[in-house]
Amino acid sequence: MAFTRLDRRLLAILAADVVGYSRLMEADEPGTIAHLEAIREEVVNPLIARSRGRVVKLTGDGLLVAFESVVDAVSCAIEIQRAMITRNHEVPEGKHVVFRIGINLGDVALVDSDIYGDGVNVAARLEQLCEPGGVMVSGTAYDHLQGKLDIPLDFIGNQHVKNIARPVRAYRVRLAGVGPIRLLTWPGRRWWWALAIIVLAIVLAVGAWWSWPETRTLKPAIAVLPFVDLGGGETRDRLADGITEDIINDLARFREIDVIARNSTSVYAGKPVDVRQIAENLRVKYILEGSIQRKIDRIRIAAKLIDGETGRHIWSDRWDRPAEDLFTVQSELSETVARRLASYGVIEQAELQIAKRKLPEDLGAYELFLLGLEAQHKQTKEGMDEALHLLGKAVERDPNLARAWVALGWTHAASVGFGADAEIAKKGEEEAAKRALALDPMDGEAHALMGEVYAFRGDFTRALAAFERALSLNPNNTASLMVYSLWASALGQPEQGAEAADRLIRLDPNYPVWVGHGASYAYFMVGRYEDVLRVLERIPNENLRYWELVYRAASYAVLGRTDEAKAAVAYALTRFPDLSIEGFLSNTPYSDAEQRRLIETMRQAGFPACATDDLARSSAAVHLPECRGAQPPA
Repeated sequence: MAFTRLDRRLLAILAADVVGYSRLMEADEPGTIAHLEAIREEVVNPLIARSRGRVVKLTGDGLLVAFESVVDAVSCAIEIQRAMITRNHEVPEGKHVVFRIGINLGDVALVDSDIYGDGVNVAARLEQLCEPGGVMVSGTAYDHLQGKLDIPLDFIGNQHVKNIARPVRAYRVRLAGVGPIRLLTWPGRRWWWALAIIVLAIVLAVGAWWSWPETRTLKPAIAVLPFVDLGGGETRDRLADGITEDIINDLARFREIDVIARNSTSVYAGKPVDVRQIAENLRVKYILEGSIQRKIDRIRIAAKLIDGETGRHIWSDRWDRPAEDLFTVQSELSETVARRLASYGVIEQAELQIAKRKLPEDLGAYELFLLGLEAQHKQTKEGMDEALHLLGKAVERDPNLARAWVALGWTHAASVGFGADAEIAKKGEEEAAKRALALDPMDGEAHALMGEVYAFRGDFTRALAAFERALSLNPNNTASLMVYSLWASALGQPEQGAEAADRLIRLDPNYPVWVGHGASYAYFMVGRYEDVLRVLERIPNENLRYWELVYRAASYAVLGRTDEAKAAVAYALTRFPDLSIEGFLSNTPYSDAEQRRLIETMRQAGFPACATDDLARSSAAVHLPECRGAQPPA
């Protein structure tokens, strides 16, 4: 890689340094220098050469390496870290050499065999943020890794780093618990099997690494297991499920805590509980479990908070109250758990008050609300019709039940994807959003629902303000994250939309059908087509709305999977015979950038271009050049 003066290139930059270098030098300067030199000659340099990298700069405790491929850079970093685990086993603990590695893909200036620019600075800052023995990559590097390396990467948020004005997306490479690095598009080689055996041995030796709490998440994380109804019976079980979900929603309002969504904990209902295994599966530190028992006019709730790593009980309590105090007890329980998991100052104390949302007054209306949610989650036309009926009865019985109005609004919005009249549905969604906000202005989901109403109108300024308010009130709410990810691209924030989708899936790893609606679009609009298909593969064909049918076919086409694209288009047209590019673009207020991506990819997939219904007569509709001469049927 011969650099020429004032040349500019897009390169993957690897920055590495030695943890505790000053301590090592103070203890044994000659020995440390010799040890580091041996490591470079015997481990680091051969791996860099094999990965086609070039060492740009050496310092006493670190190095800077340039690669023309981000895949090569990340593969090299992982192999270095794994090799160092074996290397350190051969020396006393006090002489262990441990690297931190940061990787960025960026535009850099090449001057006299050196490199300069933000691309280098970001890699260096990520290296400083990285945990010892780890690898951290930037968002730009992450985007180019998709579909190329079979390694897990965990999103750890937008990081504000020194001398970089913009926040930097950061992802941690999960080194333990996975097999050897595997290129998804590269045929195997004979020597790879030998390397696989070596790496597997290393992984088995250090498998406990992933159990360290600091590798899980930057915040306390908790999973609320389904509360057990000791009375039994379907109706009572539903009440216990509802209380569980409400506790999750209450806890989700605290920004200091990551809360796993109910969809991902409900799979443990009615099963023997091994809290340590569940904590490992869901990557959380804490488990909350409990029971509810209702006897005529009394209610008894018991709960306990457990350390998911040790199984030790941190706290437990029991409430025996009149039945009408059910929701007050639920609120007290959530607040107690939140206090246990984080320390609160003035701002956090204010959030405790926000979390005390408006409580239901009528238990019968609340049970109708739960039945409506159950029907809505079926994600079928019949389910939507049933949900609209049940939620309508819930708000008729208790017009002050804000959360039922929110659920009714979401159901109206979702029903369009199953053939409901769009104008009627949008009107119902807006009415429900306004009623919910009037009843409970501290309900984050209600603000997210109103954000969608504004977005459909094309009022993106108000939409963005509503989504920001929603996520401020409840940063862990999966419905708010989903709808924001669905609209973020139109709001001029496509990357943030994809990040919201990543967080959504982190909080709800066993996510239900409806999560795919927002995540698939967010990934589609940043060109993460493999992720689009990965999300949509979990949705049965009959549950795919026409939006998802389009994203699926277009993603196949862009990825060169022509036969699958043709089959996906044919299936979409079977479900929606009038589906066309013009019609699709005219149904939602897409931004110019979104329209360009959709037109290009839908054409590539083979969708019909021109609308053949009354849409073609509308001056507000999107008209393609090739369709201007086409006349709609009389």
